[in-house]
Amino acid sequence: MQARTSSVERLEITTDAGDTVSAEATRPPRAEAAFVFAHGAGAGMAHPFMTAVAQGLAERHIACLRYQFPYMQAARRRVDAAPVAHAAVRAAVAAAASLWGPLPLFAGGKSYGGRMTSQAQAIAPLPGVAGLIFLGFPLHPSGQPGTVRAQHLASIDIPMLFIRGTRDALAEAPQFDPVMAQLGAMASRFDIAEADHTFHVLKRSGRNDEDVLDEVLDGWALWTQAWRIRPSPA
Repeated sequence: MQARTSSVERLEITTDAGDTVSAEATRPPRAEAAFVFAHGAGAGMAHPFMTAVAQGLAERHIACLRYQFPYMQAARRRVDAAPVAHAAVRAAVAAAASLWGPLPLFAGGKSYGGRMTSQAQAIAPLPGVAGLIFLGFPLHPSGQPGTVRAQHLASIDIPMLFIRGTRDALAEAPQFDPVMAQLGAMASRFDIAEADHTFHVLKRSGRNDEDVLDEVLDGWALWTQAWRIRPSPA
């Protein structure tokens, strides 16, 4: 398979906030795009889900840079203050651009990592990033429906893809649907039937988690390809 012949490079990245974090770059032999992948709040870049995504993207000709947030690097439980996390996002994007130069570059992440990436983009565009991809955007805390966490998304003027499980307790449909409508043409959604926030599905769905991940990554790759070949606005 493609992933078996991919190169893997371990890196250290220093942010403008003065933090040094670990990163891992996976590149397939014929990369057509690259993704800067931030982890969720409770698990770092080496979590099996993160690794499986990077390997699956490599099979679809997409390079992937995974990296740690400073709190995870230091084995702290409490997530970083937003400016610290944003600095890590920017440093990782710069590292990916240095590694992979002219490849179309996308950024985002799992849950918290995706939200930190979108916040950074809303404050000041991430250089060279053509679009954002969110795996389980955490629209609200579990059991506390709301849309406050989405307010900054209206300031983003590059394409966004939201990949969401229909059982995601952090992005319930009554809140998620109007947010998507308000974002308009810049936002695309890809709902994964019966998946939860971790993209786990129940046995009754007739699929397993590996099937679901293939579904996620196939849709992701198609969206990325569509935006790579779409002509720029006049």
